[in-house]
Amino acid sequence: MAVTIHPTAIVEKGAELADGVDVGPFCIVSGKARLAENVRLVSHVSIAGSTTVGARTTIYPFASLGHPPQDNRYKGEDTQLIVGADNRIRESSVLHIGTIQGRGQTVVGDRCLLMNASHVGHDGIVGNGVTYATHAVTGGLAVVEDLVTLGGNSAVHQFGRVGMGAFIGGCAAVLGDVIPFGMVDNQGALHGLNIVGLKRRGASRETIHLLRNVYRELFHGAGYFDDRLARITEASSHVPEVKRIIDFIAAGEKRPLCVPRPS
Repeated sequence: MAVTIHPTAIVEKGAELADGVDVGPFCIVSGKARLAENVRLVSHVSIAGSTTVGARTTIYPFASLGHPPQDNRYKGEDTQLIVGADNRIRESSVLHIGTIQGRGQTVVGDRCLLMNASHVGHDGIVGNGVTYATHAVTGGLAVVEDLVTLGGNSAVHQFGRVGMGAFIGGCAAVLGDVIPFGMVDNQGALHGLNIVGLKRRGASRETIHLLRNVYRELFHGAGYFDDRLARITEASSHVPEVKRIIDFIAAGEKRPLCVPRPS
């Protein structure tokens, strides 16, 4: 399929446009950009810097990709933004390149939906199948694992991590790391598990029952947290979903865990 570029668009020399790319009215594409097969820029899209966009991704008006990070340490280094395939990036969303002090690149996986005015901060990592609802934002160097849903107007702190399959409530300020399959309420506290998400992904009743018991033991059991975690590890680490939670907790560095509100 031929590349289509609207007469009002500006595609700088050096840009790589694969077959089927459609650059709509008033778009600007950097000379360092690479757009894979069948990428569509609807209109008024700005693609700056060393930005790669995967196949069949559609980007809507006034979205801004690959511009300098909002970090005072950035001095014009040639860092990257890498966006995967089959994404929908809606109006006025902002995705920045990385920093040399961070990871050197910002990465978004495949099959994500970034609703209008969402923001992926510099050096962030976003997994596959992630949904950012309207005005959801993640700070610099945040990690959002696969199949996470971020509610509208929610915000994940810089360096924060959100584990696989978690759900963040609307307007939540997420200051700590959210365990895989966790549910965060609108006030930013952990509030059980994302049972609906687990069911939709085919988790068995036995697995869900076990995860509920693990959650209760981990956050409401007797004794010190490390002792409770050790008991869970000994009894249930052979279950993949439980092991994912254990490994996620062990990998924490920058942020404390997001925990339930004191009763």
